[in-house]
Amino acid sequence: MYNKYLDIFIEVADTSSFANTSEKFLVSSTAIMKQMNLMENDIGIKLFERNHQGIKLTEAGKQIYKDSKHIINYSKQAIQNALKLEKNQNVVITVGTSVICPCKPLMDIWYKISDSFPNYKIKIVPFENNHSTILSTLKGNDIDFDAIVTPNDSEEWQKNYGFLKLGDYKYTASVPRSHRLSNKRKLNITDFSNETIMMITERR
Repeated sequence: MYNKYLDIFIEVADTSSFANTSEKFLVSSTAIMKQMNLMENDIGIKLFERNHQGIKLTEAGKQIYKDSKHIINYSKQAIQNALKLEKNQNVVITVGTSVICPCKPLMDIWYKISDSFPNYKIKIVPFENNHSTILSTLKGNDIDFDAIVTPNDSEEWQKNYGFLKLGDYKYTASVPRSHRLSNKRKLNITDFSNETIMMITERR
């Protein structure tokens, strides 16, 4: 982003010594002197006064010194901004989904707003779990998702994980597609007669 002569130039100006600069850059003092001579020749400006008392910047050199620091800082910031932009261009958020923790509520929201976030993509990863094993699943080393959708029903969950409220939802029931209740939009308590129901109890 900028000529590396500037790093050497600033070090020579700060230390007033070719020898000290050579130690930092692990080259000979003669090589440092030649690079400074080359820099002066390239820009056509005398940067240093050299005499038996040492090295000091000329007035023009002082101006170059001041502006060089701005150039270096600006170049570093430009690279950081570019890296940040590159990183945000292809952000993939992996969402886990299972029978107990279906990702549909999140996806319903995402489909409505996804056009406003073209650099973000959601990848859905199915996983098997039940209420008694979900915490151990999340603490395991083989997790391959960034988020799941689940009721927030435990103080342990609140202590260890961040939550974002997606909404309030009525009770629902999950049944196989072949089940007699699968095509009903609304269910009454009587619909569950002679059925075995598994319910998740609240944990504290």
